[in-house]
Amino acid sequence: MSLLADHNLPFAIALGLMLLFALLQIIGLGDFDFDGEVDFEISKDVDAAAAPGLFGSLTTLLGIGKVPFFVWLVVFLFMFAAIGVSGQSLAESLTGSPLYAWLAALLSLGATLPITGVLVRPLAKIMPQDETTAVGLDSLVGRRAKLSTGRAARGDAARAKVYDINGHAHHVMVEPHEDASEILEGDEMLLVRREGQLFFATPLSERKLSSMN
Repeated sequence: MSLLADHNLPFAIALGLMLLFALLQIIGLGDFDFDGEVDFEISKDVDAAAAPGLFGSLTTLLGIGKVPFFVWLVVFLFMFAAIGVSGQSLAESLTGSPLYAWLAALLSLGATLPITGVLVRPLAKIMPQDETTAVGLDSLVGRRAKLSTGRAARGDAARAKVYDINGHAHHVMVEPHEDASEILEGDEMLLVRREGQLFFATPLSERKLSSMN
């Protein structure tokens, strides 16, 4: 089965985009490591208290925030193309003809999203974390940070952004200091300790409640 056949067009495009992004990153003409600076405004008609948990659970399921966005995107595009072409080949062998391109793309998308989330989790543990050489990581303990994307819980770290004393941004992996705590996307926290490349933090909202009590 040809990758360039009409019924495989969505997957050929995805594979081409993956190769293009990788090439641009290698030669230094592209920077796709989005750091989550954009704040999404939630409609006033939506329950603002429920929305962060909903979005946080979704991004955690998809693995967004566990690794740099560029890495997540490359894994997603590759798996989308691989699953799609394999599905078309299976459909043709079973029925004698492949699925419509749009239907195959929709089915592949539904399978690719959760699979990508599963695959990027082990990558997050072996990839070096972003940091600058201006200061040591220990100097970040005691500073405020903000969860960039996803949801952090014990045993399930997420990516956070913290500024050092010189104003340089660091992207670090964070888990809550307390077992029962969780930190949602956009939450501010205090980094209280670190173990290797992993930081542990207390949400500022919990610290305020503790001081009031």
